[in-house]
Amino acid sequence: MEGSFLEYAYSVIYSRALPDARDGLKPVQRRILFMMTEMGLRPEKGHVKSARVVGEVMGKLHPHGDASIYDALVRLAQPFAMRLPLVDGHGNFGSLDDGPAASRYTEARLAGAALGMTASLDEDVVDFVPNYDNQIMQPDVLPTAVPNLLVNGASGIAVGMATNLAPHNLVEVVEGAKHLLHHPDASADELMEFIPGPDLPGGGIIVGLDGVKDAYRTGRGAFRTRAKVAVEQLTARRTGLIVTELPYLVGPERVIEKIKQGVENKKLSGIGDVADLTDRKNGLRLVITLKTGFSPEAVLEQLYRYTPLEDSFSINSVALVDGQPQTLGLPDMLRVFLDHRLSVVRRRSEFRLRKRRERLHLVEGLLIAILDIDEVIQLIRTSDDAETARTRLMQVFDLSEPQAEYILELRLRRLTKFSRVELEAERDQLRSEIEELLEILGNEDRLRAVVSGELDDAAEAYGTPRRTLLTGAVARPARAAKGAEALQVADTPCTVLLSATGRALRLDRDPEAPASARGAGRATKHGAVVSSVDGTVRGELGAVLSDGTLHRFTPVDLPLVPAASIAFSAGVPLTAYLGITDRKTRVVGLVQLDTETPVGLFTEQGVVKRVVLRDLPAKPEFEVVGLRPGDRLIGAFPAPDGSEFAVVTSDAQLLRFPASSVRPQGRPASGMSGIRLGAEARVVFAGAVPDGAEARVVTIADSSLTLPGTDVATAKVSDWADFPAKGRGTGGVRAQRFLKWEDQLACAWVGSGEPRALNAEGSALKLPVELGKRDGSGTPLDGAAAFVGRAP
Repeated sequence: MEGSFLEYAYSVIYSRALPDARDGLKPVQRRILFMMTEMGLRPEKGHVKSARVVGEVMGKLHPHGDASIYDALVRLAQPFAMRLPLVDGHGNFGSLDDGPAASRYTEARLAGAALGMTASLDEDVVDFVPNYDNQIMQPDVLPTAVPNLLVNGASGIAVGMATNLAPHNLVEVVEGAKHLLHHPDASADELMEFIPGPDLPGGGIIVGLDGVKDAYRTGRGAFRTRAKVAVEQLTARRTGLIVTELPYLVGPERVIEKIKQGVENKKLSGIGDVADLTDRKNGLRLVITLKTGFSPEAVLEQLYRYTPLEDSFSINSVALVDGQPQTLGLPDMLRVFLDHRLSVVRRRSEFRLRKRRERLHLVEGLLIAILDIDEVIQLIRTSDDAETARTRLMQVFDLSEPQAEYILELRLRRLTKFSRVELEAERDQLRSEIEELLEILGNEDRLRAVVSGELDDAAEAYGTPRRTLLTGAVARPARAAKGAEALQVADTPCTVLLSATGRALRLDRDPEAPASARGAGRATKHGAVVSSVDGTVRGELGAVLSDGTLHRFTPVDLPLVPAASIAFSAGVPLTAYLGITDRKTRVVGLVQLDTETPVGLFTEQGVVKRVVLRDLPAKPEFEVVGLRPGDRLIGAFPAPDGSEFAVVTSDAQLLRFPASSVRPQGRPASGMSGIRLGAEARVVFAGAVPDGAEARVVTIADSSLTLPGTDVATAKVSDWADFPAKGRGTGGVRAQRFLKWEDQLACAWVGSGEPRALNAEGSALKLPVELGKRDGSGTPLDGAAAFVGRAP
């Protein structure tokens, strides 16, 4: 019995439940992908019955039942289970609440990402082992160019151990892997700069990263996930909670069932109805209708506590390394993958080198024969048999046996002059490829560069934007508290800051707030403020986007940091917080709603507008300016009558004019001419300076003929008082004299406070201390600047 149990445990651990750390696959998944590759089920080919794939895998590679094979095939095709599906399924492959149809009803083929898993299998890149009856060879591991273990995660229960890994974003994992490739001693904390946390297939919100950090350091940890919920006005007198994203592997039917049970058990109050309006066009949409007089925030806190709208995920990173189960941290998982990938590229290069040398040998022999083809033909014709001809060719022309054999098999059509030109071109190409392969095999840095480039190719081909929002931990109400009001997070005053790099956080202005607020860290990373607005934690604020729309949002889930140590590295990208997926769209300013103070808007093409944000529509987003085709907003800021507009253009012109010269207009209006632009010039900054304020003007120049970030810029800090006021619609005055290699302003800023410039990574650059002349030239910076704002 002891022997049988040990054999069973060994089989479960090594051949069933645990993934290999190299390709992140269990044996059955690896066999499915390999067999589908052998069957030619590429993405451009048609689907075939899933039952056919299951039968091929079961009959040739996997000595287990068809149910287990089909279950594994289904999971590889489910987009809600896999961050990067490896199988393209056609038909009913199930949902979060229902199982799939039988294998005879569904069809499958390889997804595009699977090609990155199986590429170069025919080039001796991995070892092959016999199948269960020693008749067919199968790969011991796939050569994968995709870090699949981290990207798709894994789960399995073995004997005495289990594994549970969360999915991650491919682009982020590739960036982390490249960093580790060039910095082998990088720690988990360093890698988290590139891989900040899991990226779940269904999106949602990860609340608190302490457990994630523990998992990345030790291989074990846990984190909480929340659904993405918005408050909407369903009717004139009805408010609802709209759920558009759920925690990982939580289905809407399970949520609805728990909500109904909570209402019946009196644990949940204030809920009038719940409906599932999910469809193929709009995706997930659960509508929870609230009773009149109940706070949406208080009800939501109850839902987070008593329903799967908040769930936990435990990470236990156990995988096979060299045939042994090990608990791996983030650096270990990436290191195992990179070692495997380096081995694959090295073996592939050796295989290609060998094949090209063999081909070059034959081509050189054929060129020798073609140069004296008449003698070759005469020699062959006068030979008694093929063996004699081969021997005489080797003796007369000093050829090897493979060369002589190749010449004997030569077709007459290869004897044309064009064929000789082709052969010479092929010879030169082979020599070039051999030289390149020898360089890869002889230079470790070159080998790592090839691996890094192929990782970039995989990220570009299969990568998608992040779906899961990462936030700091949210304080939960005490267990003893009862009733919706007791569970409500206090609606205290706060200030929301927006950095130049697009990150947002909030400061608590409550004097009784605890000093140890979450999110403290380095104060310099991303630390340049371009917009700030006062409000309350539960109140609504507005974010104006470059496409001319205003999005309502509540800052309750923004990271809270202490005012004494503002760390934008703890903030979240505000576009992700708002659910904006278009990378070209950015937030240009934060504003208060329902205020009498006009908001100033300025576009890249020099159009200015002032609008009073009152009597606004109840919609979550709406247009605040009608943009011309190709135009976009550059700035949005409070612009009362006593202030002055400050506008800076790419050709180093600054215009200063009274805000009162721009009459307020309605929301649909397109604005009026704000500044006269030169040829091909554009507005790079627009803001408002209060009357009598001591402000600074920062301009940073570079060249448009070089790649962004590759040339050192020059910066100048000037006094706002040195710039004369002009009329609206004029061209302004020169703000910086270009040096001979400069032709544009990369960025600019006008405002009060200490100015701060940042590079593309968000790190601070040292600006000149002394004030420069209004139209003087700048002084070199210690790097290329991408953003500028005021220090927090």
